[in-house]
Amino acid sequence: MTEQPVVPQPDLMTSVNTIGGFQPAHMDEVLRRACAVAGLDATDARVLRGHTNAVVLLDREPVVVKIARRGSPQTDALRTVRFVRWLMEQDFPTAPLHPIAAEQPVVVDGHAVTFWTHLPQPPHPVQAEQLAAPLYALHNLGTPPVELPERDNVTAIRSSITRITDVPTPLIDALSARVDKHAEELPGVQFLHPKTAIQGDPQHRNALHHGNSAVLCDWDTVAWGHREWDLVTIEIHCRRFGYGTEHYRDFAKSYGHDVTTWEGYPTLRDLRELRMITTNARKISHAPESRAEVIRRIEGLIEENTDLRWNIL
Repeated sequence: MTEQPVVPQPDLMTSVNTIGGFQPAHMDEVLRRACAVAGLDATDARVLRGHTNAVVLLDREPVVVKIARRGSPQTDALRTVRFVRWLMEQDFPTAPLHPIAAEQPVVVDGHAVTFWTHLPQPPHPVQAEQLAAPLYALHNLGTPPVELPERDNVTAIRSSITRITDVPTPLIDALSARVDKHAEELPGVQFLHPKTAIQGDPQHRNALHHGNSAVLCDWDTVAWGHREWDLVTIEIHCRRFGYGTEHYRDFAKSYGHDVTTWEGYPTLRDLRELRMITTNARKISHAPESRAEVIRRIEGLIEENTDLRWNIL
């Protein structure tokens, strides 16, 4: 591996607004009330991440609390809870839900809140090769007893494009043209495997060290679809975020398949990168510091620069 990006970890709950667009006083209140329902102590909690959800580590308990934005469908959080409970029953390598004195999710002022057992981590991220075994296991678990949404990247991309407000119109038009082009290609793609449960966004930051192996986490994107979407996501993260070619090759060897050798790879790669870019583009209002990087990525796509290094947002 050529480089291992490190996610900054602010020290105070009051920094939520700088990394996730949340108002700190309100988030602190939501956290306190949710923890009271769960029978936990929220004193001196520390933010771990805040890009989409606020992810907070409790100081007095070995618990990570995930707070969804207000308005996020509560049914999504409930589906995640039910799916992860099923995984835990299968002894699947997943970050475990933490037992609390209430049913999950706990809903406070429109925010769905879930609780997870904290797994202490070393300073270096999980390597792509470590993702191979749990992903392969997931793709071969069979049909879960939880209805999962169908993976539909084209619809998700188009939805995000309609909500972009802080990117020049010519660049938005270019994104629309690209998704239309690849949407026409997608029906002709011959997938190698039947549909199954997929993680949706498998990557180094959506996995955790656990002993000598790794477990998957962040199941908000779990879906029903072709495993090739997961495999191409791993390849993109290795190529775009500086981990290096060898890092991906180790993953492919361990998984038993190199998705880049498949004829459908370019279409899935381009659609998956479009989804990553358009998702970040529609969130610029919550994270204005990301605007320059988002525009740089869009310009790279227009130039067909598949090797452009992306900075982590």
